[in-house]
Amino acid sequence: MLHWSLLVFAGLLEVVWALSLKYAEGFTRFWPSVASVATIALSMFCLSHAMKALPVGIAYGVFVGMGAIGTALVGIFALGESVSPWKMTFLGMLIVAIVGLKVTGE
Repeated sequence: MLHWSLLVFAGLLEVVWALSLKYAEGFTRFWPSVASVATIALSMFCLSHAMKALPVGIAYGVFVGMGAIGTALVGIFALGESVSPWKMTFLGMLIVAIVGLKVTGE
């Protein structure tokens, strides 16, 4: 269970670093750039430790999926990005895929 917890934490950190990259503006803004580098490093550290016990395909699939879903939802609800039924349908499909990977994984 610890490895899954690390994987979830790594996925949440992926959302943070994706958003901080937006605000780093090509690494021209200091604090968002520091946040990007720090959260990328911590996210990769957690992902690598999760992969000690989880299959690489499942771990990386869950990691990327969580980052994509979380970043898209923050973009929609906090940054005012566009939303459509299709976008929400495909995000829902990602959620189903992540749950499926968890259920079929170790």
